[in-house]
Amino acid sequence: MSESSSKGIKESLWDPVAGFGVTFRTMFKKVVTEQYPFEKLPTAPRFHGRHQLNRWPDGLEKCIGCELCAWACPADAIYVEGASNSDAPDADGNSQRFSPGERYGAVYQINYLRCILCGLCIEACPTRALTMTNEYELADNNRADLIYEKSDLLAPLLPGMEEPPHAMRLGDDEGDYYRGNYSARATDPAVVGGEAQAQEQWTSASEKEA
Repeated sequence: MSESSSKGIKESLWDPVAGFGVTFRTMFKKVVTEQYPFEKLPTAPRFHGRHQLNRWPDGLEKCIGCELCAWACPADAIYVEGASNSDAPDADGNSQRFSPGERYGAVYQINYLRCILCGLCIEACPTRALTMTNEYELADNNRADLIYEKSDLLAPLLPGMEEPPHAMRLGDDEGDYYRGNYSARATDPAVVGGEAQAQEQWTSASEKEA
């Protein structure tokens, strides 16, 4: 038998059978169908879902408007505009401070039409201001609603937190925040609520495990 004829037999008989090998191996297995959205299975603990802008226990924002997350994003999905904090009172006598330190994120947008949920942005964040939640239901019926603004991304205020702008409650300067020197003061209910303290302790423990 010539080489060409043996090759023809192989192509006509064996190759089709081999091509259906995966089909034959799986066609008799039990079918597993997830009944989404009626039954939602839990995600992995470190699942990369919707982003969240975190707060300090007194309610000030952790974002300092450095734009490192925007620079790290490979899909150019993040837009940030930084602005300067000020302790000078406004016309109503209130502080104009949104975060510890000199700067804060005045404008923060994430375009989920571009975002690939890779997590490089949260790795670049120097203050752990940006993290990713387990929320994955991001579909919508129009493009505009998939551009999330700062108000959509900010973590909710827990009991004991105060809506910015306001003065620093947990330290004399930003160094007390970043070095964690506010722990003793955070135990005072007049400074920050117990639930907010518990959230910060949980966040710190999670960062150590990571």
